[in-house]
Amino acid sequence: MTKFDRVRDAYRYALRQSGVIVPVHIGAQLVAFALVAPVFSAVFAFAIGLSDQSALTDQDIARFLLTPVGAIAGLTVGALFLLAAVFSFAVMTVHLARDGAKGISALPADLGYLAARWRPLLGFAVQFILRVGVIVAPVALICLWLAARNLTEFDINYYLTETPPEFTRTVFICGVLLAGAAIVLINRLLAWAVSLHFVLFEGTRPRDAFAASSEHISADRFALLRALIVWFVIRFAVVAVVAVVAGILLNQVPPLFSPSLTAAVTAALAILALWGLVRLFVAAIALGALAKILLSAYGGAEAAWHGTSELRLPNIVLAGGVIALVLVGVFGASVVLDDVQTEDDVTIIAHRGGAIARPENTMAAIVKGVEDGADMIEIDVQETADGEVVVVHDSDFMKVAGNPIKIWDATMDDLAEIDIGSWFDPIYADQRTVTLADTLEAVRDKAILLIELKYYGHDVDLENRVINIVVDAGMADQVAIMSLKYPAVQKMLSLRPDWPTGVLAATAIGDLTGLEGDFLAVSTASANASLARRAADAGKELYVWTVNDALSMSAAISMGADGLITDDPALVHEVLAQRAEMSTPERLALLMAQRFGLTLSGEASNVIEQ
Repeated sequence: MTKFDRVRDAYRYALRQSGVIVPVHIGAQLVAFALVAPVFSAVFAFAIGLSDQSALTDQDIARFLLTPVGAIAGLTVGALFLLAAVFSFAVMTVHLARDGAKGISALPADLGYLAARWRPLLGFAVQFILRVGVIVAPVALICLWLAARNLTEFDINYYLTETPPEFTRTVFICGVLLAGAAIVLINRLLAWAVSLHFVLFEGTRPRDAFAASSEHISADRFALLRALIVWFVIRFAVVAVVAVVAGILLNQVPPLFSPSLTAAVTAALAILALWGLVRLFVAAIALGALAKILLSAYGGAEAAWHGTSELRLPNIVLAGGVIALVLVGVFGASVVLDDVQTEDDVTIIAHRGGAIARPENTMAAIVKGVEDGADMIEIDVQETADGEVVVVHDSDFMKVAGNPIKIWDATMDDLAEIDIGSWFDPIYADQRTVTLADTLEAVRDKAILLIELKYYGHDVDLENRVINIVVDAGMADQVAIMSLKYPAVQKMLSLRPDWPTGVLAATAIGDLTGLEGDFLAVSTASANASLARRAADAGKELYVWTVNDALSMSAAISMGADGLITDDPALVHEVLAQRAEMSTPERLALLMAQRFGLTLSGEASNVIEQ
């Protein structure tokens, strides 16, 4: 039998058994999640418990992960995902070993078989994770060292946007190292291909199973490798074809269903849902085919199964699971309906002055943000070498001017020579770094100035300097403060408790609403209706950043966001105008489109029904 015939027969078998393999795959995923989620939550709870806060945000998380305890916790979280993968594959392997067992009713017996062997299975998973870690961890550490050595002289935004030679070299070296580690890992995984089978069907001790596997397949290793390559190519090709077909169908939605928004979004959601189901089906069949290929390489699993006692679970467990899933679906539908806000009352916040139309954090952008009707103008502030507070985001000027000078080393005379507008468009060659004082005058009585305090470890007295400038301008009632650095938020609240002050977070674990502050500013990935409700219950407002397309804007408004931080404040006005003419079902359609990953670009009139 050729390697292609071997893989073809495995896929054919999986397809014939799809009525069993797909439910088994879904069931295994659900059980794996049920096993992993509590431990996952416990790790996060432990991390939060080490602080006196209700949640950890970006800098707190980074500091925690850099401690020995944090590093162990991070590795534990990664290991949990591998553990879930091992469990899912074990379920599929055991099920296929019971050749002739039909129907989803076999799943309780599969789980019972594994439950009776949970100790060796867990031991195998731990040893598997450690062996993978020994191969991957050194390369990861070397790449981290190279990044720290080569990519820290300038601001990270410069490296990501301009990709200078040192960035390219570092990426290339890390790519070579990772490729080498991948080759070693693939070789070892190939040798360990049937180690799980020895644990499951022969009672081999986990630490001996890997050697037993290497010896068992040594003569057939290259044939197995070729078969696995063919298996992967087939899986990849099918997924790619499905994605291309889904993309073609999605591109046909606007012209076919225009101008009806509800019909267009419904059709798009139907395509996305079908795409998701097909991907799930392909993943299950591919996993089943892989399990069949490895069972064939191992041999004798069927006899081992029939000769081994099993712990049987009642079918009522399965029935209960199905009922639970139905209830979850009904509850989820009610939650989605409850998420749709029917009245729009949102603050429009121009990000870095309104960075889509003008160079960020310049007077030109700030003026444009005011002209576009933003309620608040968001800027970033830092201190110069001569004690001024200026509007600048990065630690240096490499991204906007190709100048490596650090803001804390620069004087106002230095900044007067740096053109920070031409990178965006030559017509803005006159733009220079502006002071906080000048920015306050530009927005006086026109908009609230949302000041983000930026810290790169060289601040001197940023909080008090900002306070003095605002007070001297007589605009204490026209500013709000926020920062990624939670201690800075606490300090501002202690110094000026009457000023609106909030926590800025890209990522977080724990209860953000328990942190001090008047508002929360979170990334779109962290924003949801539950957080909006909990923030409201805690007396806080929720701002979402950075929201630049009409669909995401509408979805954020529907889920209850109090403010949108955006590079394009003018577009928010268009979205609000169109939403005012929409029914609740149409708003629901937009929210669901955003949740299912549908993105529509262009003007609001191209996204929201006229």
